[in-house]
Amino acid sequence: MKSLIAIALLLLLASCNNTDTGGQGRSGGGSGPGADEPRSISYSLVNTFPHDTSSFTEGLLIYKGKLYESTGNYGTSHLIEADLVTGKPVKKIPIDKKYFGEGISIIRDTIYQLTYKEHTGFAYTLDFKKIREFPVTLEQGWGMTTDGNELIVSDGTSNIYFYDPATFKLLRTQTVTDGGTLGFNINELEYIDGYIYANKWQDPYILKIDPSSGKVIGKIDITKVWEAVRSKDPEADVPNGIAYDPATKKIYITGKFWPDLYEIQFGE
Repeated sequence: MKSLIAIALLLLLASCNNTDTGGQGRSGGGSGPGADEPRSISYSLVNTFPHDTSSFTEGLLIYKGKLYESTGNYGTSHLIEADLVTGKPVKKIPIDKKYFGEGISIIRDTIYQLTYKEHTGFAYTLDFKKIREFPVTLEQGWGMTTDGNELIVSDGTSNIYFYDPATFKLLRTQTVTDGGTLGFNINELEYIDGYIYANKWQDPYILKIDPSSGKVIGKIDITKVWEAVRSKDPEADVPNGIAYDPATKKIYITGKFWPDLYEIQFGE
């Protein structure tokens, strides 16, 4: 009888242990490091276009079928409208050499551009006429995009910020978490179908972020693209630049000093 009781207890303990382990798995609701692990998202390369290797790309977007780019570095920062097929500038204006250009976004035909450490932003018409400057309270400006109503900004930390484009008043701050820990080095941004996609500075990843929770829910590993770029041009720097054309559903990526701009398609 005692032996039967002992066997029953062992079976009960084994059952409890198995239940506990399963509750903390990757797809479970536990609080362990793997509980919120983002899934891997595949991609396919669709097309390749030339990109100006003098462009230290900080912002990239498509608006009404036209490709816009903001470039950085002191003395060489520009706002550019480029021909997608040839990579050559259609319009190009320099930024005062005291400014380092950063992310850009467009809402209702107004272009917004950040600067790096100068606590200043610019607004332009689509003809590149500067219509105003506005203060930026962040220590640094990095990436920028829009959901169509608000400007969404990164500063290289674990936060993303939502601003009123009319006043550049901060509306709210969202902390980004990656696998249950704070995200970091969040750089160039693009808003696609309700999610924020972000380059992670110095890493070969594009992050898919849920803006309502700040969770990184997916990662696109573009290591192979970056390796191919560097084999073609050793002077090419980090990946930075994501553009989405809502009319055609096409996505484009590039990087700092890259010789190419790539049309890619994300998997599920």
